[in-house]
Amino acid sequence: MVLAGTAACGTVENLSAGQKLDNAFDKLGEERSLSFELDLDTDAASLKALDAESSEPGEEMPDEVAELLSEARISFSAQSKKPIEKSEEKDFTAMAMKVSATDGDLLEYRLVGDHVYFRVDAVKLGELSGSPMPSADELPAEAGAFKKLLDGKWLKVSKKEMEETGKGMAGAGALGGEEPSAEPSLDAKAQKKLTNALKKVVAENVDLTTSGGSDGTEHIKATAPFRTLVTELFDTLRPLQKDLPIGDELPTAKDFADAPNKKVTADFTLKNGELTEVSVDLAELAEKAKVKKFALVLRVGKGEKTTAPAGATEVRVEEILGGLFAGAVGSAFTDEEFGDASFEEGDLSDDVQMW
Repeated sequence: MVLAGTAACGTVENLSAGQKLDNAFDKLGEERSLSFELDLDTDAASLKALDAESSEPGEEMPDEVAELLSEARISFSAQSKKPIEKSEEKDFTAMAMKVSATDGDLLEYRLVGDHVYFRVDAVKLGELSGSPMPSADELPAEAGAFKKLLDGKWLKVSKKEMEETGKGMAGAGALGGEEPSAEPSLDAKAQKKLTNALKKVVAENVDLTTSGGSDGTEHIKATAPFRTLVTELFDTLRPLQKDLPIGDELPTAKDFADAPNKKVTADFTLKNGELTEVSVDLAELAEKAKVKKFALVLRVGKGEKTTAPAGATEVRVEEILGGLFAGAVGSAFTDEEFGDASFEEGDLSDDVQMW
């Protein structure tokens, strides 16, 4: 939206490119289903080189983590009864999120109707985090839903129950049992003031160029010096901070003094006027590290219909939390000892919240 706004005060080329971006984002908002896929266009060697610049000796990124991050993809899709731009939470009929790597899915989440479905590759995630989880075979039957979770099975939970549990967990963190304060929001007047301020900064610092082919594919590239742009963006936000839902102090020019001021480019790909991909090339920000390629890529498409997975086991949230707690401390005990570590259903929420 901010880039599209450069049309108001930019060059003739910025005007044309800004209008095209504006139209492309308007089309996205008119859709009732959308999908996004986010990944890093890089390789493990480049990630290791970047990490080495800031890591202490002995704390470098493990090869397995670098390999995963270079191959991982995060995909998200949503379907709504209304156009996306007009949709509120109650209007979405289905959502899905998945984190994948070349050797399979690491975790997956689906919201279909009144239920949430999820599964994880707990063993793989444990290995990558350096905190190995026990395999499902190592846990006794008393581990229940947690045992199924470790085994990579689909679990099914009531959406209403998850919402109620989430509110309870949030409330437990407040001192003296106080109700948590409402999340801060940005009113329409403050939003307009913020958008206009950001548009001015972007128009003054970002150059837009357009190139296209005969097949309806067009590229709009937005290029700006990194340190100059982020410094001026935060300088613009600072006078408006009292109107923004920001708790901490904003960084100053001094905080960005060591940041590289090389030019960074965001490449927007349009197909017949519709946005299909955004790629931000961050390789130029590497200073001494030898980086072959490093870009953040977002792909956009029509959302596929999300369906409930077959064979999902319906469980209570308390079963999962209880199994997580008991599994974390109980895997060192025998089956009999694990079985003795039972929880009363009515007391479990308080116990887990306190833990």
